[in-house]
Amino acid sequence: GLPIQPQPLEVQADGSLDLQQVLDAIKPDDFHFARTRLLALENTMQGKVLPLDYLAAARTLTLEKGLALHLDGARLYNASVRLGVDVREITRHFDSVSVCLSKGLGAPIGSVLCGSQPLIAKARRLRKMLGGGMRQAGGLAAAGLYALDHQVERLADDHANAAFLAEGLSGLGYAVEPVQTNMVYVQIGERAASLKAFCA
Repeated sequence: GLPIQPQPLEVQADGSLDLQQVLDAIKPDDFHFARTRLLALENTMQGKVLPLDYLAAARTLTLEKGLALHLDGARLYNASVRLGVDVREITRHFDSVSVCLSKGLGAPIGSVLCGSQPLIAKARRLRKMLGGGMRQAGGLAAAGLYALDHQVERLADDHANAAFLAEGLSGLGYAVEPVQTNMVYVQIGERAASLKAFCA
């Protein structure tokens, strides 16, 4: 396997990582520890959009500490639509970005990795070494391109539908977290038992 030692951190209520906790988690320069080399952020995280100033602060931190910065952008376009900015305003802070074309955008399958030419060349080699190649994927690639060309603006409809659902659930007495994008988190409390019985 790859020599990776993850260091999970608690996600804040707004979807961010506390940057002081990130600093505190960076391992000292000691051969007893794996070197800290990468900070990975997710945007959106649990439906919460990371603000642009937070991304800039994370970039500053990683530059000062010699870390690469990766964006798990599975729902990057949801963040872009919510903020009303081009995705480049978000991704410019990162060394690498992964984007899912099936979540929200509606492609049947597929994700892409974006980064510098040397990084992508290395990723392609590693993918091949690990058996991740796929033949005759042009049809799937075409569906992904279609999704990027035609589905991004429709994410605003998903956000509006999620907000509508949250408002309705709140009106029925459920505790609903504030909705920013396409995810609705509901606390159902004592009603969970009857819901489980209904689903059984």
